[in-house]
Amino acid sequence: MSFSALGLRAEILRAIAAEGYTAPTPIQAQAIPLVLQGRDLMAAAQTGTGKTAAFTLPLLQLLGSRPARARGKPRALVLTPTRELAAQVEESVRVYGHYLPLKTALVFGGVGMAPQIKALKAGVDVLVATPGRLLDHVGQKTADLSAVEILVLDEADRMLDMGFIHDIRKILALLPKQKQSLLFSATFSDDIRALAAGLLNDPQSVEVAPRNAAADQVRQRVYPVDKARKRDLLIQLIGDHQWHQVLVFTRTKHGANTLAEKLDKAGISAAAIHGNKSQSARTRALADFKRLKLNVLVATDIAARGLDIDQLPHVVNFELPNVPEDYVHRIGRTGRAGASGDAVSLVCVDEHGLLRDIERLLKRPIEKIVLPGFEPDPRIRPEPIENGKRSQGRGQRPAQEYGKGHAKGHGRHNKGHSQGHTQGHAQGQHPGRKTAKAAPPRPGGPSRRGADGRGHSGNAAGNPGNPARHHSGTRHR
Repeated sequence: MSFSALGLRAEILRAIAAEGYTAPTPIQAQAIPLVLQGRDLMAAAQTGTGKTAAFTLPLLQLLGSRPARARGKPRALVLTPTRELAAQVEESVRVYGHYLPLKTALVFGGVGMAPQIKALKAGVDVLVATPGRLLDHVGQKTADLSAVEILVLDEADRMLDMGFIHDIRKILALLPKQKQSLLFSATFSDDIRALAAGLLNDPQSVEVAPRNAAADQVRQRVYPVDKARKRDLLIQLIGDHQWHQVLVFTRTKHGANTLAEKLDKAGISAAAIHGNKSQSARTRALADFKRLKLNVLVATDIAARGLDIDQLPHVVNFELPNVPEDYVHRIGRTGRAGASGDAVSLVCVDEHGLLRDIERLLKRPIEKIVLPGFEPDPRIRPEPIENGKRSQGRGQRPAQEYGKGHAKGHGRHNKGHSQGHTQGHAQGQHPGRKTAKAAPPRPGGPSRRGADGRGHSGNAAGNPGNPARHHSGTRHR
């Protein structure tokens, strides 16, 4: 099947072709026709299968084919849980709406509100936002949601996990009753299904992969090792296998910082990225990692949904996540768009229970490899996992992922943070599969946004001369 067979208009097909894609992925082939019919939709697909384009492409088609209800007010609202994911979604909207006269705006916390206010006042068709900052704008009467025609909740399960349910309900109360609503997510928990029941009207359901399933093309391995020797094992694995680009997950911000420092001292270039890092530091670290200036990027789970690195070969769980579903999201950073991937977990005796939970979720055991010289000491007894309380479940924000400026009641970030954000068109959020073999990471990486997050220093690959009139006032040449 080709994209033209889905009924997309010529301007959108031209933008897709400029990105080098010809065939839709399964989630796109199923979801796009339903959205174009105006149906409410509940769609689940593995990370890396093209969820973003599955709602972006038909959304652009619908908005470009009918007049606006009210001039200047947002016609489509896309809510995401993290800054990085919001930036990537907005980039996709601009890239694939390049030949349409539609304006976009990006709104999230951790940066100044003035450029966002300017963009909103100038008029916007597609608004991509995180819940907390959007409510800030509503409170200051700088955002009017009364004309929204299409609502998209992206990574809805993560938004609930991060405690945004109350913010989401407040936003839903501000939207018109007559609208098209779409829920897209890597997985759908029972809580998400309950939310969908109260939001969606006679929805169609699309699920192209089993709930909480890992991609088949990702090879998963577990290395049993004592907790005190994890760092040495990681260094040896990187050296022995000559891993040049590795995304490593830790459980806490402090753990991420410590590991990055130790790796750097061992001669392995590394940086940490998490919710307490300034936005400029996160932007710089991600850009350096994509350009292969860094061998290792150490991240907490706040980055598991927002990071999208083209052709990322290796993911390492330095520590297993407390929630089994987060394991699926973590390893979903590799093996995207049909490419092969490698997921390694370093597991100590304290984490055996977490590993059992993960294998139960996956419905199969993970291959175990004991590396000579790193055999676990059978005399060591398990200890409670630090910051591993499961009581921090849905509806409670994981405080360790936010800075001290995190406001009560909303998933917002300190306004005193750096005035920037990470953005770049992520090749993993593809509109479809390329017919040619995937290329290796390009020098310069897919991140094309300045460190301050407000400027757009150049055009995206395959996105020639993106006219200024097609994107929001938050960006300049």
